[in-house]
Amino acid sequence: MAENEEIKKQMVLYFIFAVCMILLNYFIQKLNQIIFYPLICNSLGSFELIQSLYCTTNPNMSELMGSILAVGITYIVKFFLDKYIVFKKKGSKLKDTSIEFFKYFIFALLTTIENIGIQFALTNFLGFPLELSSIIALSIGYLTKFFLDRRYVFNQYY
Repeated sequence: MAENEEIKKQMVLYFIFAVCMILLNYFIQKLNQIIFYPLICNSLGSFELIQSLYCTTNPNMSELMGSILAVGITYIVKFFLDKYIVFKKKGSKLKDTSIEFFKYFIFALLTTIENIGIQFALTNFLGFPLELSSIIALSIGYLTKFFLDRRYVFNQYY
């Protein structure tokens, strides 16, 4: 019984942090759009490398870079929240943390593919509205990731 309560508590924390990371991701992308893009492109946009990698608008490279930055930051923050708060892993060696992070990242990629596939299928084959298919796909993806992280990344068996 206590094990079930622990899993429920971990799931609640995991999903709360997931929602926080979605909001943080959005915040970082908005900061990039409103502050960093104008600042960088107005002051450094004359450099060809900056122009082509960040300031080009067709395609919108600053949006791509902002997305990459936001995802990277939120993955790192969520990894540490999950490790130390959700799954209560105590201090471990750098090598162990590196291996955990690698597994965490691989599972993040796999569940992102799962998420995109579910969303695509629900929207395009079953006619679900995009918002509903996104919520369902994200929920399934985070649930899958929770159990993968719990069992294989942070080694808590159930």
